[in-house]
Amino acid sequence: MERMSIKSYAAKNKISMFNVVKMVKSGQLKSEVIEENGKEVTYILCEETPVSAVVAKEKAEETEESILQERIARLEQDVAVLKRELDAFKISIGLK
Repeated sequence: MERMSIKSYAAKNKISMFNVVKMVKSGQLKSEVIEENGKEVTYILCEETPVSAVVAKEKAEETEESILQERIARLEQDVAVLKRELDAFKISIGLK
């Protein structure tokens, strides 16, 4: 396992330091606190593989995008049906 500072971990995974600290406090990331020069320094313990949280976030965005595309397609179909019904109604009452 590799030790990385919070700042280097955030830069490597392209996320903010604030989010890294939140992930450490919530237990999503393994970490250790070491005292250096009288200060407590937090290091992230990470494996050589990419962060599963970042990968899961990307997959969630992809699935959310596909769900949105499906909803848009259904709404476009509904709009087309409603336009046909409106035109038929206008013809039946003599507005066209």
